[in-house]
Amino acid sequence: MSTTVGDAAPAADLLVRRAGRVITNAGPPVDGPAAVAVRGGVIAWIGPDARVPWTITDAPELNAGGACVVPGFVDPHTHALWAGSRREEFAARLAGERYDGGGIASTVAATTAASDDELVELAAGRLRAMAANGTTTVEVKTGYGLGLDAEVRLLRLLRRVADRVPIRVEPTLLAHVVPAGANRAEHVEAFAAAMPEAARLGARWLDVFCDRGAYTVEEARRLLQAAAVAGLGGRLHAEQLSRTGAAELAAECGCASADHLEHVDAVGARAMAAAGVAGVLLPTATLSTGGGWDSAGVLREAGVVLALGTDCNPGTSWCESLPYALQLAGPLLGLTVDEALRAATAGGAAALRRSDVGRLAPGVRGDLAVLAAEHEADLLAHLGAPAVSTTVVGGAPVAGERRVI
Repeated sequence: MSTTVGDAAPAADLLVRRAGRVITNAGPPVDGPAAVAVRGGVIAWIGPDARVPWTITDAPELNAGGACVVPGFVDPHTHALWAGSRREEFAARLAGERYDGGGIASTVAATTAASDDELVELAAGRLRAMAANGTTTVEVKTGYGLGLDAEVRLLRLLRRVADRVPIRVEPTLLAHVVPAGANRAEHVEAFAAAMPEAARLGARWLDVFCDRGAYTVEEARRLLQAAAVAGLGGRLHAEQLSRTGAAELAAECGCASADHLEHVDAVGARAMAAAGVAGVLLPTATLSTGGGWDSAGVLREAGVVLALGTDCNPGTSWCESLPYALQLAGPLLGLTVDEALRAATAGGAAALRRSDVGRLAPGVRGDLAVLAAEHEADLLAHLGAPAVSTTVVGGAPVAGERRVI
């Protein structure tokens, strides 16, 4: 049902009725009873339930039951393709103990040892869980191979994952860290030379982890330049562990987003804003690593478009729920309800440079979430409660209650 970028997408007809409230990101909320009509996979009409045009009343109906309807969540940053567990590392961190269990290297070893079929099913299961939590478009990175051949294997597997799940998948080749013992210069050049192959295999993006212990600014610049020549868009893990100037590099290279950003400063934020680089905040990872919580204010003041993601990964953010990221973004990042919801929808779309998702308006994709709540504020306020009752992609209900009549 799902596709990689550019392939055919679900294209069903659906009429969502009796919504208590519809958040569109394209204008003021539509108070209920309200309806959303999807024709051929795209939004055809939004308005009062009593005024649904007779020409679209023949579509299958989904009864929202007075709940709030929002655009489908767009998660622009995940590492959902891995095998193995880092539970000992997590438990040791909570206990304040030193633990040297391998970190990323342990995940690389487990991922390398897993079969292709096992990896596909593990990743597909995580993406199905995301769908149940209202996510309709998700970016998924490679990154737990490190070596070039291993990363190409994971990129091939992402194509299979995309065919197994009911949500839209944006594949990303990730330059995570330089493999232990590798010649750095030779590794960077080999990775750069592989960009045309990555594009052929369906990658839309190159992401580079530019930080202390990972790739330097100069190495990241070389990789981003090679990616651009091959037609791949750029993304950066930036300013997560230390202030490196990666935010300015994202602006210089025209990246779609810079992500994490716990240590971004006003100079970097202003450069991002001027270049149209979205700032992807990952509060689940910030919570796990004890990073700073001030970045949202710095980015907001500079005028950067904010996005929210789960950073779904085995080490610092084992999370498939964007609603949970929303709940952290309110009190900890200081986002308002409107800012947080926009960051999880339209902001994520901006971070992926997609204009066809993240909002509800005629002509855009019929991707939406029927909340398990009457108002969007409840999504942040009701901690730990079920967040989404039904997820719809291209007019097709793909997760949750199937109240179609």
